[in-house]
Parts: sequence; structure tokens; C-alpha cells
Amino acid sequence: MNIRVKTIALTAAGVFFAGALVANISAPAMAAAVDLHGAGSTFAAPLYEAWINSFVKSQPDVSLRYEAVGSGEGLARFIAGAVDFAGSDLPLPAAEAEKIKRGVIQLPSTAGMIVLAYNLPGLQGALKLPQDVYVDIFSGKITSWRDPRIAAANPGLNLPSADITVVGRQDSSGTTYAFTSHLAAVNKNWSPTGSGVGKIVSWPHGAMLARGNEGVASRIKISVGSIGYVEYGFAHRLGLPMASLQNKDGDFVTATAETGAAALASSAEVGIGALDKATTNPAGKEAYPIVTYSWLLLYRSYPGDEARILASFVGFGLDKGQGYAADLGYIALPRNVVELAKTAVSKLQ
Repeated sequence: MNIRVKTIALTAAGVFFAGALVANISAPAMAAAVDLHGAGSTFAAPLYEAWINSFVKSQPDVSLRYEAVGSGEGLARFIAGAVDFAGSDLPLPAAEAEKIKRGVIQLPSTAGMIVLAYNLPGLQGALKLPQDVYVDIFSGKITSWRDPRIAAANPGLNLPSADITVVGRQDSSGTTYAFTSHLAAVNKNWSPTGSGVGKIVSWPHGAMLARGNEGVASRIKISVGSIGYVEYGFAHRLGLPMASLQNKDGDFVTATAETGAAALASSAEVGIGALDKATTNPAGKEAYPIVTYSWLLLYRSYPGDEARILASFVGFGLDKGQGYAADLGYIALPRNVVELAKTAVSKLQ
């Protein structure tokens, strides 16, 4: 499908904070006994920044950096051996993991909600979007805010007579992968006739594209008539309104800590290898419909003291670090998922 899009290059210097882009909080690298560098998910970057900020306070000989470059780029650097660890909103496929000579350990680090944030000035009330409606918005079948199907779900709401502008990701993105996986779970025709599932997909004609969750949130903030998918915390920090979404049970729910936790409940008893498939369209009256786990990828073996430091850092994140989740807009991992992650990291050598 040949679809034209508008590409937007935004930086944190515009309308977002730089900390979400690169977490580089430590003693100077030249003074450090251990220098560790990670890259990947923008979705989880603010949480990793908070973990690093706290962890290095008790580790004066450690330099720990994380670049929020997107899950796709993070995975590419990890496969190439260009980083010490990676963050991704989807696990590395088994076929790819088997090619890495140092071995791979993948573990969930946090979870979060993907919201549909919008910019409709003067709208008197909260926007509700049924599942079939938001699928068709992002497929380009619904193009006007006064479409009868949107109006039917929002009686009495003063919807504008304006075109809908979809905002999506330009870069290789785990957030895009999780979002399109959800759309495919909602509508069986999404993959064969629509944009498909992937880290990079083609969005409707006239869509705006931006890099990173912060770029999408920033573009929505300045684009009247727009709607886009973004991790909850990024939308919340910019004060963007977020649609109330219909879930699998037919109820309309907003993104809260409670609805996010309810969405994870159905995945809490599956094995670590099935977590990414268990949340594509979670059941439950209170469940928020679009959630995803985010992952840390480590090698099985490291030279010198690096394995001990990384195990300590990840252990901090799985224990005390989970307490940072709610304030930053994430969902703390269910207890049994934490135990699965700890078992995985114990295999570090």
C-alpha cells in the first residue's frame, strides 16, 4: 500500500523534557570502574531514568546510561553487541535470540497503558470510542470527528466538524507493535486488509509521524483535530485528554492504575514466554483494553564485574523500583511476574 504521510522531527527541547530521551546519570565514565550502556524503548524510558538516578547514588564506581531510541533500534544495537542491555516493548523472537552467541535473558520490567490522546479544543465532556470505531479511525475508514458512529457513542457531545488527523510513530517502535497487535485482536481484518502488525506500519493518508512516545505526545499537543497512540505517562505529563475506550467486555473505561492492574490480571498466571500474547485485548469489566509489558534484554554472560552490577540494578528495579511505577504512569508488575523476572535474572553469569 502506497500511503503518503507527513514526517515530523521533534526534539525534547520543544515541548517535552529531555530526561525522557536519554538517562545518563552517574559519575563521569572515566572515573567509573564499570561503564554500562543500554538503549531502546521510549515507552519505559522515564521509569528507567528514575531507576538509574536512584541506583547510582549507592554505586559511585558505576556509570550507567540509557538512550531512549525506540524498541526497534534498541533491539538492533543489542543484536549487534553495541550495548550492554536493551529495553523493548516486545521480546526478541526466539529465532533471533538463538543467533546471539553470548545468550539472551529477557524479563518483564514494567507494564503500561497505551492511550488514545486527542486535541479537540472546546469539547464539552469526555470522548468515548468503541473498539470498532477506533480501529476504523486508525485504518483511515473514519475520517471526520462528526462521523455518525462517533456521534452515536457520544450523544450530546459537541463534536467538531473537522477532519481527523492520525498521529503515529515514524521510528521502529514497540509501542506501535503492541498497539497494532491490539487492533488485530479486536478486528480480524486489521492485518489482511489494514496496516498489519509490526514495529513500523503504514498509517492512513495524511497521517503525521513523529519519533518516540514524547514526539507523538508533543505533536498531538500542537495539532488541532489530531488523535494518536502513546504511553499514558507521556500524555498525562502534557495534559492531553485521553479517550474512554470500550473494552472486550463492552464497558467504557479510562486509563487508571486500577484499570491497568485489572488488565494484567488475566496474564498473571501465564509463563514468562506468553506474557506478550496475553494482553492484546484483556477480558474483565474493569480492564483497560490496551496494555503491554515492557522488557529488559540482557546477555547471559558478561566480563568482570558487569554481571553482578547488572543483576543488582535489575534486582533494584524489580523490588524498590516497582514502587516508582504509579507516579510515572506505569503499572507495577504482578507479584508472580516479578518472581518470574527474578528467576530469569538469576541466570546471569
